[in-house]
Amino acid sequence: MNQQLLKEIEKGSKNALLKKKIITHYIYNGSSTLTDLSREMDLSVPTITKLISEMCEDGYINDYGKLETSGGRHPSLYGLNPESGYFVGVDIKHFAINIGLINFKGDMVELKMDIPYLFENSKEGLDKLCQLISNFILNAEVDAEKILNINVNVSGRVNPESGFSFSQFNFEERPLADILSEKIGYPVTIDNDTRAMTYGEYMQGSVKGEKDIIFVNVSWGLGIGIIIDGKIYKGKSGFSGEFGHVSTFENEIICHCGKKGCLETEASGSALHRILLERIKKGENSILSKRINSETPITLDEIIAAVNKEDVLCIEIVEEIGQKLGKQIAGLINIFNPELVIIGGTLSLTGDYMTQPIRTAIRKYSLNLVNKDSVITTSKLKDKAGIIGACMLARSRMFESI
Repeated sequence: MNQQLLKEIEKGSKNALLKKKIITHYIYNGSSTLTDLSREMDLSVPTITKLISEMCEDGYINDYGKLETSGGRHPSLYGLNPESGYFVGVDIKHFAINIGLINFKGDMVELKMDIPYLFENSKEGLDKLCQLISNFILNAEVDAEKILNINVNVSGRVNPESGFSFSQFNFEERPLADILSEKIGYPVTIDNDTRAMTYGEYMQGSVKGEKDIIFVNVSWGLGIGIIIDGKIYKGKSGFSGEFGHVSTFENEIICHCGKKGCLETEASGSALHRILLERIKKGENSILSKRINSETPITLDEIIAAVNKEDVLCIEIVEEIGQKLGKQIAGLINIFNPELVIIGGTLSLTGDYMTQPIRTAIRKYSLNLVNKDSVITTSKLKDKAGIIGACMLARSRMFESI
């Protein structure tokens, strides 16, 4: 790929910014004719023709041939050249990481799920993460020089613009994105994991034209992604969506944020994990009871599997979590009046065991006039939402401000 355009975009020249807008258009809309692109961009056909011709020479755009029409001249269809560049996404889970690689067009080229990685918020944990990413790139079946950007999903408070993470891997007085880039040897961006999942669903998942969306990520932690009028809402510092840290309960459980009573302490994967162990130790039975004294800790994936094997205790706890969560989502619906609420994250893999109590609580606690237009659904991408979102963010962050 010709790297000149990337350098021009950084400088902010008018010609480069127009080409950046064209790439962004193709990212969201797919291939189109010069006439359609001219109309969308509000530029003359000769201007568009010149820009597209230059981008074809640079290798960013392909001429996909004549479009079949009922009569008259057949216009040519232009779109992104899939082989002009590649992007890597990294999704960090509590017990594993997922790494994916997409081409310039957005197609997944390589995907490695559930690479063993026990998350530790330490320098050693960061070094291990970088080693796993480097190994993935080393073994990828594409030209490594064509990898243009890597995006890493990080939980907690993340400022994607400055590249700082304030919750995880915050060891130095400089951006985590810069540290990762230095260690891995490629440009790196970071974003909040829930926001990445939301973007994944928006680009390739459950979203079918809706513009006002709330994505609820019920994984080890709890967060929400917000899309307003088709734009991801990040907040002033990139910290929007900290749903799990709404003070909800009068309990003495200390959240990992340091406060007591957070919603996350009773309605999240970590809460499910803790409550299950507590109840087994008190004498209640589960198919996971024999795992309680094992040297290797019970993982969240094992608990989800137990739920789907109809383990009564696990189901009971998941339903209780769904009721608590649904009551708080009802409040979000009253505030935002969204078209679509997507339940995602690891706990959503329990299906109706989680979503039915949520729906019941929403009907009970939200205003009927407000919730009647809000569709409640589960993530279409399921456990791939985060990694697809990470890959898509790696590409979009180079060419737009989302």
